[in-house]
Amino acid sequence: MNLDGLAADFLSASDQSAVGGLAHESAERSATSASDTSLLDAYSRALIAAVEKVSPSVVNVEVHQAAGRGRSGERRGGGSGFVFTPDGLILTNSHVVHDATRIEIALSDGRRVPAHTIGDDPATDLAVIRIDAGGVQAVELGDSQQLRPGQMAIAIGNPYGFQSTVTAGVISALGRSLRSYSGRLIEDVIQTDAALNPGNSGGPLVDSRGAVIGVNTATILPAQGICFAIGINTAKFVASRLLRDGRIRRSYIGVSAQTVPIHRRVVRFYSLSHETGVVVVGVEERSPARTAGLREGDVIVALDDKPVGGVDDLHRLLTDAQVGARCVLTVIRHTERLALTIFPGEAR
Repeated sequence: MNLDGLAADFLSASDQSAVGGLAHESAERSATSASDTSLLDAYSRALIAAVEKVSPSVVNVEVHQAAGRGRSGERRGGGSGFVFTPDGLILTNSHVVHDATRIEIALSDGRRVPAHTIGDDPATDLAVIRIDAGGVQAVELGDSQQLRPGQMAIAIGNPYGFQSTVTAGVISALGRSLRSYSGRLIEDVIQTDAALNPGNSGGPLVDSRGAVIGVNTATILPAQGICFAIGINTAKFVASRLLRDGRIRRSYIGVSAQTVPIHRRVVRFYSLSHETGVVVVGVEERSPARTAGLREGDVIVALDDKPVGGVDDLHRLLTDAQVGARCVLTVIRHTERLALTIFPGEAR
C-alpha cells in the first residue's frame, strides 16, 4: 500500500495550503532569528572591541585624606580614572582626589604606583593627576559634540572596588545641567543609562569605537538608569588649563545672591528678556561689587548687555576673560534701571 498517497488523499487542498503556510512561516522565523542573532553578535563584537581597547587605560584611584577637624588619623576613599597621555597623565573627578594627602593608583596590569595632583577644578568636578610609570596605554579622546541620543554608551570603572567593571547602555540625553559639589552648574552634561555606582566616578564613558566621550561623575538616587558624565570636550578644555596653570581662573564680583521673579510691569516697561533676575542679598567688603556701588536689594538683569535670568546665568558669564576687565552690570534698583561699571576680580 502506498502510504504517502493515502495520506495525501486525506488532505484537502486547503489543508495542503495551510501546511505550506506553516512551513513558510517557520522559514521566515528562522531567517528572522538568524538576522537577530547576527545583529546581536555584531553588537557584542563592537562592545568587546571597545572594552578591550580602553580597559588597559582605566585605573583605580585610592585616596587618603585627613580625618577632619578634631579627629586624628585619616580616612580613605577612591574612584576611577583613565590615562589620557602616554607619559602618565590621568583624568578623574575632582571630588575623588580633592584635599588628598596621598594618592595611589592601581593599574590594569596589577602595578600600584603613587600619584600627585596637577590640578583640580571643583566647579566642573574634574582633576588631572600624574603617575611616573612606563608602559602605560593612553585612551583615544572622542568628540562629545558629535554625540546623538540613542547611540551606544559604555562605562568602565571600579564600582565598590570591583575592578574593570563594564556596563553598557545608550546616550539618554544631551545638554543637561548638573550642579557640582562646589555649587556651580556644569553645562553640557551627558545623560546615560549605562549603570554607574560609587567607585565609577572619574572613569570613562566610551562610544562603540572605543573613544572616550565623557567622564562619569554622578547618579541620581534612588532613580535607576539616570546617570551623568561630563562631556569629553569640556574635559579637554579643563585639562589643558589645569596643565597650564594648575587651576581654572574665574572672575567674581563679591556678592551673595539668589534668583527672584521680576514684576511684570517692570519687565514690560524695560523690555527685559527674562521675568527673573538676580537679587543681591549681601555685598562683601572691599569687593568689586562694593567698589561699583552695588547695594543689597539691587536686581541684576544683565552683564555687558547679556541677559541674566538667574544665578547660574551670572556664573556662566563670569569667566576668566572678565578678570580685571571693565564690565557693565545692568540692575533694577526699586523701579529704576541703572548701569554700574565693575571690574571683576579673580575667584580664589
